[in-house]
This record gives sequence, C-alpha cells and structure tokens, in this order.
Amino acid sequence: MSKTHIHALPRHEILRKRAVISLLFTNGKSLKGDFLRIAYRSPGDVPKSVFPSVMFAVSKKTLPSAVRRNRAKRMMREAYRLEKPFIAQRMRETSLSALPGSVDMVLLYTRKGGAIPTLDDFRREFRTLVSQIRFS
Repeated sequence: MSKTHIHALPRHEILRKRAVISLLFTNGKSLKGDFLRIAYRSPGDVPKSVFPSVMFAVSKKTLPSAVRRNRAKRMMREAYRLEKPFIAQRMRETSLSALPGSVDMVLLYTRKGGAIPTLDDFRREFRTLVSQIRFS
C-alpha cells in the first residue's frame, strides 16, 4: 500500500452522517468571512473519531446553477486540501495533539451571485477563518 500524501483528502475524511451534521449545526460554533462560513465542533464538544471530517456545501439559493455550485465546491475542497497542514500546525500551537478526528467542520459558500472567487481567494479566506478557530 502506498503512503498517504500530506495534502490528500481521502473519502473517509468527508463528513456524511446526518446525526453528526445536525449536531454540528445545532451545537457547533461558527465563523463567517466574506464569502465562506465555517461551522465546527472542537474536541471538547465531541468524542474523538478515527479521522477528521469535513463537509462542503453551497445552497441552491446562493448559486442556482448546478455548474456554478459544483465549481464552488471543487474550489472549497481544493483550498481545504491544500491548507490541511495549516490546520494541524494551528492545533499544535493551541497545545492540542494533532490527532485525526479532533475537529468536524462544514464549509459553506455564502456569496450570492457574481463571480466565484479564485483558488487563492478561497485559500486566503479559509486560512483567515481557521486562524480564528479556538480548538480548546
């Protein structure tokens, strides 16, 4: 079996369980940027699972076109995938062990209409929001 690349986003890291998603929106914390919103649950809120979980969502009201919704989700996935090492570093800085599964999060695209931001814009926004997350 080959080694997992540090920037990989394996399928088992994608959040799919309805109960966890529901708890994340009802009991989780939220941060809002210019065009992204992150809802997350930190280790104190949830028992640790084996792997980190993340979900990407764009509402039909935000972007009615399926092509544009899928493009926005691809950009969010790529930004997250490239910024995963920053999340682990941020968790180490806040004196948490960077164990997988310690944070569940949802990335929501919130900008209505207009052009979809570039990958660099998504990465910058994501990094800014992750730097504000309190992991403890």
